[in-house]
Amino acid sequence: MVRYAKEHKLETRRRIVETAGRRLKRDGIDGSGVATLMSDAGLTNGAFYAHFGSKEDLVATAVTDQLSGQREQLAAVTPGRAGVEQIVRSYLSPEHRDNPCEGCPSAALLDEIARCAESTRQAYTEGVLGIIDDMAARLAPEDPMSARTTTLSVYAMMVGTMQLSRAVTDRRLADELLEQGIRNALAIFDGVGRTD
Repeated sequence: MVRYAKEHKLETRRRIVETAGRRLKRDGIDGSGVATLMSDAGLTNGAFYAHFGSKEDLVATAVTDQLSGQREQLAAVTPGRAGVEQIVRSYLSPEHRDNPCEGCPSAALLDEIARCAESTRQAYTEGVLGIIDDMAARLAPEDPMSARTTTLSVYAMMVGTMQLSRAVTDRRLADELLEQGIRNALAIFDGVGRTD
């Protein structure tokens, strides 16, 4: 009986984290109250504190979960530089732009994460650096640290490009921004690890 209760509690927590991750990316951290986040998970407000100490605790957990999921998706693409190109093209796609709930937490939440408590910013830092280190290892397998800063800069450029593409009302301009972002990112990545 106790085992079931523990498993049930873990499953409930998982459901809260997953639904919160999507809602936060759709409505933002400030636009998503505890009542809405719990309702999305099919639970009442009263159940919240059985799983989380505060909304900030849930946000940090959801950010960690979202970045971990993004990292798993990136790990599934083709190895090496070919995989990096796949990652760039997928990230800077109209499909990603038009579906923020299912996309990158950086593009959806970065401005709000910057104003969160240190615990959330630390969770974000650790998660995003994991993604950066994975990409850098694809670009420079013999010396990933040599590609880390460049990879982080390109990632930041991609996030900003996605945010701008989502913000403008001119659809053609939004698509052009994504295309130019792809060209810019790939041109920078082409220079990583090359000595000629």
